[in-house]
Amino acid sequence: MLTDAIRLLLFPALMAFAASSDLFTMTISNRLSLALTGGFILLAIATGASLPVIGMHLAAGALVLVVSFVFFTQGWIGGGDAKLAAATALWFGFAHLLDYMIYASLFGGALTLMLLQFRRLPLPEALAKQPWIQRLHDQAGGVPYGIALAAAALIVYPDTGWMSAIQI
Repeated sequence: MLTDAIRLLLFPALMAFAASSDLFTMTISNRLSLALTGGFILLAIATGASLPVIGMHLAAGALVLVVSFVFFTQGWIGGGDAKLAAATALWFGFAHLLDYMIYASLFGGALTLMLLQFRRLPLPEALAKQPWIQRLHDQAGGVPYGIALAAAALIVYPDTGWMSAIQI
């Protein structure tokens, strides 16, 4: 019963927090990625996941961390985005990793195009006073890609074994 509540709440809540944090501050805390990682480990142990299954999830997370670190070194994504993607991959394993990456790419592309269009428009005076909107509107600013990563995660999560194992 408790593990079902954790399956239903922990991952989605952390993803929603990641998206909102990136939107408002353009940062994703290391603590958030650590909470996702710790939550996965605790839930995997609590649900009796086998060591080979846990190992494959760890391998998926490690692979995404390596690839996203390369993207970070090239300046294509932020460090928080890289860690968030890896921590999310840990939850999905290889079984849902491709779906997650495809959704994240599509959502990220759409977000980027919308943000570029938004930056071309003048800000109404009331919005121009909000620091987080000013950051989003800044032509030299980045893209809060954590929004796309979180949206993709929330789309894929219901199809994972975490959700299908819930006893209703």
